[in-house]
Amino acid sequence: MDLKDKLLSSFLAFESNVDLDNPVHEVRSEAIKNFENKGFPSKKEEAWKYTSLNNLQKVDFSIFPKQETALEYKDIKKYFVHEIDTYKIVFIDGVYSSYLSETTHDGVDVCLMSSALTKPQYRQVIDVYFNQVASKDESLTTLNTAFSKEGAYIYIPKNKMPKKPIQILHLATGNEAALLLQPRNLIIAEENAELQVIERHQSLTGNEVLTNSVTEIFAAKDAIVDYYKVQNDVNTASLIDNTYISQKDNSVVRVHTFSFGGKLTRNNLNFYQNGERIDSTLKGVTILGEKQHVDHHTLVHHAQPNCESHQDYKGIFGEQSTGVFNGKIIVDKIAQKTNAFQQNNNVLISDKATVNTKPQLEIFADDVKCSHGCTVGQLDEEALFYLQTRGIPKREAQALLMYAFANNVLESVRIPELKTRINKLIANKLGVSLGFDL
Repeated sequence: MDLKDKLLSSFLAFESNVDLDNPVHEVRSEAIKNFENKGFPSKKEEAWKYTSLNNLQKVDFSIFPKQETALEYKDIKKYFVHEIDTYKIVFIDGVYSSYLSETTHDGVDVCLMSSALTKPQYRQVIDVYFNQVASKDESLTTLNTAFSKEGAYIYIPKNKMPKKPIQILHLATGNEAALLLQPRNLIIAEENAELQVIERHQSLTGNEVLTNSVTEIFAAKDAIVDYYKVQNDVNTASLIDNTYISQKDNSVVRVHTFSFGGKLTRNNLNFYQNGERIDSTLKGVTILGEKQHVDHHTLVHHAQPNCESHQDYKGIFGEQSTGVFNGKIIVDKIAQKTNAFQQNNNVLISDKATVNTKPQLEIFADDVKCSHGCTVGQLDEEALFYLQTRGIPKREAQALLMYAFANNVLESVRIPELKTRINKLIANKLGVSLGFDL
């Protein structure tokens, strides 16, 4: 039985454990039909031309974990940004851990999707927001929707801000020989609300893990959302991250993606600007080695006038790693005075590393300022020589140049402790001390 057939048969078992009268189940049923019709994406599709899922489909993944595992905070502390106090939503093999989590209903809701999808007091919010911006056609998104049950539910009412940032941590213990996880997150910032979220997926063993995650983010008028994705998993873990963002007038949403580890990582990041004077920021740093693969697939849809978007992705690729960047900006005819910027720069530090990059613009308005560009090259030999003449060994000189290359992405990180953590991860990936206090 291949993975698709196993998922379709597992949906019948999934149905036996959920409320079939809940309106959400109608959404699930429609989604599984869509997945059945489409199946897994293949390289024949333009959007998946450089990323193959064939090997993952051959793995005998467990769809539901067979046993729960207890973990101690001291064993996983390093995966948190523990230098600051935060709300924490922790999942172990897809199951919520109340012991490791700290949620709140104190003026804001930082809690669970399983509660939001089943309890009557959340019904009005779920009816308005759940599955409203996520794609109904993208097959892996519909697969997640079909099995949607658990994940983070974050609701920030009008004029509110959580007392501290929110961390979402998904852990895989390795109790299963191979495990498929499908977390579903819903994040809502009402008018003039503000929040900061840090998300991480982490496997604790060398067993095979595939995570197919979907996050929906809604930013109402004047809302501000900062979302940080830390991707530094082991080489037997694969992640398909589908994030959909809907913005209203004057809202600001910034998404930073730091991709440093994992076997295969695919980031589908989709912004929909549904108002005026919106600001959307997409930034990322990728540092890969061995045979790791990262694919950033972005979309910013400008549907109203007087809006901005800024994309800046930096990649450093060594050994036999591969990188993909496919970024699209769409500017509707009505979206005059749009200012859209897109840049993807890559450095190859190995003759066997590969990057495929494809920035795209579709502009139907005539009074806009849009630019895009991409580069793939090697380190500047003159700059490298200059540093060596100043007594800096070649290895450290290369690291300094690579750090400087990626550093402008870090400048916009608004949580100082997270910026420090990312600095440390970059230094670790480069394999040297960069010579300053981290």
